[in-house]
Amino acid sequence: MLYEILIVIYLIVALLLIGLVLIQQGKGADMGASFGAGASATVFGSSGSGNFLTKSTSVLAIAFFVISLVLGNLTANRVKATDEWNNLATPTAAEQSNTSEASAEPATVNTNSDVPVGDDAPATKDNGDVPN
Repeated sequence: MLYEILIVIYLIVALLLIGLVLIQQGKGADMGASFGAGASATVFGSSGSGNFLTKSTSVLAIAFFVISLVLGNLTANRVKATDEWNNLATPTAAEQSNTSEASAEPATVNTNSDVPVGDDAPATKDNGDVPN
């Protein structure tokens, strides 16, 4: 549950961080604005957004790295599922349990003395009872 919530927050922080970096002006934008290149007609003015965007970018970058470390620690302790197709020479756990069950089944012995044994014995109907 915590892992899924952190993944969603991580994705949102990453998208916001990308957006804020793309919104910011480059270092040479002020120089172009002073010569009339048109950069002064931005949304926040020629230098009005510097503090807000810089602070919010640094906060999102710190959150991004902290969440990355937390997710790394959460996934480092997980047990990885092995691929069944890696080693086909060794039997899987299901095959091993099937062979052990087959060898562990006791032979059914008829202990009822009223039933004749031999060639003249009537065929018995197997009702599918499995011994426990």
